[in-house]
Amino acid sequence: MKSNFDRILSSEDLMRRRATLLQRMHIDGPLLILLLTLAAISLFVLYSASGKNWNLLIKQALSFGLGLLSMVVIAQLEPRFMARWVPLGYIIGVFLLVMVDVMGYRTMGATRWINIPGIIRFQPSEFMKILMPAIIAWYLSDRTLPPQLKHVGISLILISVPFTLILCQPDLGTSLLIFTGGVFVLFMGGLRWCWILSVLAVSILVAIVMWFFFMHEYQKQRILTFLNPESDPLGTGWNIIQSKVAIGSGGVFGKGWLLGTQSHLNFLPESHTDFIIAVMGEEFGFFGICTLLLIYLLLISRGLVITAKAQTLFGKLLAGSLTMTFFVYVFVNIGMVSGLLPVVGVPLPLISYGGTSLVTLLSAFGILMSIHTHRKLIVQV
Repeated sequence: MKSNFDRILSSEDLMRRRATLLQRMHIDGPLLILLLTLAAISLFVLYSASGKNWNLLIKQALSFGLGLLSMVVIAQLEPRFMARWVPLGYIIGVFLLVMVDVMGYRTMGATRWINIPGIIRFQPSEFMKILMPAIIAWYLSDRTLPPQLKHVGISLILISVPFTLILCQPDLGTSLLIFTGGVFVLFMGGLRWCWILSVLAVSILVAIVMWFFFMHEYQKQRILTFLNPESDPLGTGWNIIQSKVAIGSGGVFGKGWLLGTQSHLNFLPESHTDFIIAVMGEEFGFFGICTLLLIYLLLISRGLVITAKAQTLFGKLLAGSLTMTFFVYVFVNIGMVSGLLPVVGVPLPLISYGGTSLVTLLSAFGILMSIHTHRKLIVQV
């Protein structure tokens, strides 16, 4: 019979073999479990939010499958390989944004998609959610940190090009989020506080200029509605008011799955996209929303752990920026649905309906897995 000591050694040996198998697959176990949990929640809530629309549910499931496949493929790529191709990806991304203006598909008053009839329709701005922090991380990784003023200036130029193109679609929400993704990299690179305060001062001036010269009337109305939704309860204030009613009526444990009234009686607009968390709040209550927030918190915490353990400057800057940008997406969506922020048309990550968004987000987590698992392989060698 084996001694207890031998059994412990055998157990540790087995754990090492299992860990090695996961590393060879380049899949981070905790991230995968959390992402699959969110996928299940998304399909579950979406079935109710869409009015039991099986076609929409199947499309979402296929998008999850494509996104997971993309995640696995990207996780196999070494961070050094990705860094080598980031500039080309950025150029292609900007080119696609220009093509949106030339031949884009227009719907609901905005031109944001490229439509290839019978093949695919996608939103190029979603890809910039990855490419923006990646290009700034690539540029700063070969420079001395904290970055010098000229490097900050070049970085801001790289950020401003896609920001302006997306703003002109018009898509204020996505353009601001992509701008934030690039700025996060600068901040993590050690941007000096005097420059940060200067940027904040300039941002106020830019906001004033945008209000008078660039913002569309409906965008201004969203901000005015945010400040006082009751000023137009049957018009621009309708979305926020109905969202608050849905969340508040759910109470602690909710009305139950498929029993929500605001969404099923068509009081709540965009219930399967931007306002899906209001559906969840009505049907699963405070408990359901807290459970979702806990999963998000664990996901973000895992991303920050991967950032802290990254071995290269490029990996650290990119992982940190992707993680914090994901946090901003969650914060903005929940904030606008609950009336704490203006409605800017930002979907709830990994829960709202949307194929391009799902594939992009899961690809971003594939990058995180690549940064983490390839780091482990280097340590062992």
